[in-house]
Amino acid sequence: MTSFRRLALAALIPAAAMSFGLMSFGLTPLGLSGALAQSPSPAPAASASPSPAPSASPAPAASASPAPVATPSPAASASPAPAASPSPAASASPSPQAPPPAAAATPAPVQTADPFGLETTLEPKKVVMVKGTANWDSAFDTLVDAFKALNTLLDKQGIKHAGNSMIVYTSTDDTGFTFLAEIPVDQDPKNLPKDMSIGKSPEGKALKFVHRGSYDNMDNTYEAITNHLDDKRLEAKDTFIEEYLTDPLKTAEDKLVINVFVPLK
Repeated sequence: MTSFRRLALAALIPAAAMSFGLMSFGLTPLGLSGALAQSPSPAPAASASPSPAPSASPAPAASASPAPVATPSPAASASPAPAASPSPAASASPSPQAPPPAAAATPAPVQTADPFGLETTLEPKKVVMVKGTANWDSAFDTLVDAFKALNTLLDKQGIKHAGNSMIVYTSTDDTGFTFLAEIPVDQDPKNLPKDMSIGKSPEGKALKFVHRGSYDNMDNTYEAITNHLDDKRLEAKDTFIEEYLTDPLKTAEDKLVINVFVPLK
């Protein structure tokens, strides 16, 4: 808006300067015409005292003197005419400048950030799950293998997913972690292996965060989550959930989109 105002003023100032210059120029011929009109009047008075012959000569002089008066008047009337032309130019100049503020305002709706620390309530879902352990060096490969085992079981029995795949971390230490890989289902699978079972996903109040990118870069996300909890003085439970919005079996690792839920005490 400031730049638009500045451009409008810049367009108006030259028009005002030009009209002022033309008006001052118009005043000068009028001043001269007045002087010319007044100079002949004393001439007939001086020529009246001599013989009648000189009186005839002033008459043409008097008739000639108004002639210069007539010529400046069209010049004076013509001079304001150009002054009118800059004013439409000045009025037209702001109108093209109106779209830029609208164009500058369009990026505003685009800037939509992912939820960070959004309070939510998790609803329990029926899931088929498999327990596992992993070390941090091969964490993502281990999680993918767990999802593959669950998908193989469901595909054989023709059971479709009823939601996104999840990882529930049950414990962690410096070397690795234990977890439950879960896939929501609407019906119970049969003939489950010993390490698989049917259960419910976590429920209750939690904070929602979003991670985009590779699994290895999730350290930055969890560091930000820890800082958020400290700033808000919130106490989390000893578990957290990752919901994979993109299929980890088909999506490039650096294109992952994962919701991270932190249940609160």
